[in-house]
Amino acid sequence: MSNVSIKKRSSLASSKVLFTIMAILLGLLVGALVLLIAGYDPIEGFKNLFLGVFKNPRNMGWAIVTSTPIIMTGLGVTFAFKTGLFNMGAEGQFIVGTIVAFLVGYFFDLPPIILPIVAIILAMVAGAFYGSIAGFIKAKFGIHEVISTIMLNWVAFYFQNFIVYRYQQPNSMSSFEVNDNAKITLFTDAAKRFDGFFSHFFRAPIHWGSILAIVAVIVVWYILNKTTLGYKLKAVGLNDEASQYGGIDSGKKIVQSMAISGAISALAGVTQVLGFTYNLSILSSMQNFGFDGLAVSLLASNNPIGVIFSGLFFGSLKYAGNNLQRAMGVPSEIISIIIGTIILFTAIPLAYRIIKARLRQNKKLSKDTSKKIKEEASRND
Repeated sequence: MSNVSIKKRSSLASSKVLFTIMAILLGLLVGALVLLIAGYDPIEGFKNLFLGVFKNPRNMGWAIVTSTPIIMTGLGVTFAFKTGLFNMGAEGQFIVGTIVAFLVGYFFDLPPIILPIVAIILAMVAGAFYGSIAGFIKAKFGIHEVISTIMLNWVAFYFQNFIVYRYQQPNSMSSFEVNDNAKITLFTDAAKRFDGFFSHFFRAPIHWGSILAIVAVIVVWYILNKTTLGYKLKAVGLNDEASQYGGIDSGKKIVQSMAISGAISALAGVTQVLGFTYNLSILSSMQNFGFDGLAVSLLASNNPIGVIFSGLFFGSLKYAGNNLQRAMGVPSEIISIIIGTIILFTAIPLAYRIIKARLRQNKKLSKDTSKKIKEEASRND
């Protein structure tokens, strides 16, 4: 690879990092202004946000638990983005993963290691199938994936409530718990196993899902950058017509991309149930794991490795928001304002590039049209 291309890539990466840092700082600034307008001390507020995560090892553990599912849904969205698709269905695919986790964990009677593996595999297969539906609809009928995935979110939403009503605990809004053999929480008796830092850290329900999230990031990075499949998927995303001309079946690749994205999002759901909640609850509204994953992906500039850091950042913010509410009585919605503002500022460069590309395309089209008109006129003369 030439020095020019290496320099170009490094400058592009540094500009993206700079934009991300600026977006975060601007988001925090807006949050400070909102706190000030509402009559709260912004410095005290940010101090409590910091302490909400770093006050003790237990809080740090809880921040990781909160971040884990949105790292994986963010990764699922990133995979679709990298292949030119807009997966708004990560929420529904996450729910499908939770449903399969509960059904397998509740009904199957298998040994402790085997049962979670079976649940994870079946959940990812179900998530892949659910994601591929939107891919098939786009490839076959040309219906945009945003429309179909949003509709599929609600199908999954109401199906979860149906399952909970069917297996609901008496006098509860939740289902029965999965079998103990299905649980993937790492250490439930941390105080006995460890001393010092880790005795407190593992009091949070740290589970294997956090490790699987890192493994998934590495696998996705490898697929996208080191395999023929990743090359073909990205080629379809960059230019559908050119990839077809090059012999790539774009319809098939769209289905494959949405299937892989759905499987990753479902992995978030199955690990959340088996590692943390252990059951399903009746949903009155979306849990926003998928939509938070969308924010994580945007902040990471659709970089699989960056998803880990943006997911940890958002997860820590969401968990620390509870401490802000307890310490100062500030509504936890302030965190949503900060996150929303960060995403807004993150999206500005992307929107600028889209508008610039569209204007360039229109300019070229108008030039070609005027050239054809002149040629036609000269022929007539």
